[in-house]
Formats: sequence, C-alpha cells, structure tokens
Amino acid sequence: MLKGIPKILPPELLKVLCEMGHSDRLCIADGNFPSESMGKDAIVIRMDGHGVPEILDAILTVFPLDTYVEKPAILMQLMDRDVGRVETPIWDEYANIISKHDERGKDALGNIDRFDFYEEAKKCYCIIATGESAIYANIMLQKGVI
Repeated sequence: MLKGIPKILPPELLKVLCEMGHSDRLCIADGNFPSESMGKDAIVIRMDGHGVPEILDAILTVFPLDTYVEKPAILMQLMDRDVGRVETPIWDEYANIISKHDERGKDALGNIDRFDFYEEAKKCYCIIATGESAIYANIMLQKGVI
C-alpha cells in the first residue's frame, strides 16, 4: 500500500501515468465512447464501475497538467444539432475539480469538434473506459512536468 494515492487508481493505471511523459495525453471516456476502437494504438484501461468526475479528481492528485499549452484539458464540444437541446452540467463539475488541482481552473478547459476529438483520442497514450452515463462527458488531459 502507498500513502496519498487515491484508492480508486488501480496499479495498472498508476504504472501508465508514471510511464507517460510531458505532452503525452490520456482520455477519460464516458460509457458511450468507442474506447476499444479508438484505443487500438493506446493502452485501454477499463474502470466501468466508476464515473468520470471521481476518476478525474483522483488522477489530478498525481498528474500535472501541461503548463506549456493554453488548454491542457479538452472536452468534446456539442454537435450543432445538440446545441440548446443537450445540457452538460458535468462540465461544471470538471471545472471545479480542475480548480482544486490547477490554478488556471476552468481556463485550463477547452473544447474541440466531436470528430476532431476522436482523431486526437486515437493519438492518446491511454484511454480510460468508464461507466459514466452523462453524455459529452469525455475529457482529454495533456501531461505536464513537476
């Protein structure tokens, strides 16, 4: 056992987070995200029994966000047909969680088009598949330095 490590982080994920270098990215994916097909060239870690917010909070206790980029945390923006129809309160949760761990707070969050998000996810070092049921709940994090 280790002190100070959130219990939700399995050994496999801790190993991956240690292996990642500056500018490597990971994607914490909601339950609808095609994690296995997007992660053909990545390490896919299944955490189906957990939601994204609790995983994000735990990861950010040990994972520095990149300070050399303006937006080291990226969300999948709403499709045009969902604007005004779909609510994303989980994004506010993410902003609050990031604010606990990074002085930029919500300013560290950006978003990109859905299909651009998919292309970027294919380049991630790791994709964490969660059981998150909120839609548009995917988030990519870019690792910084300590």
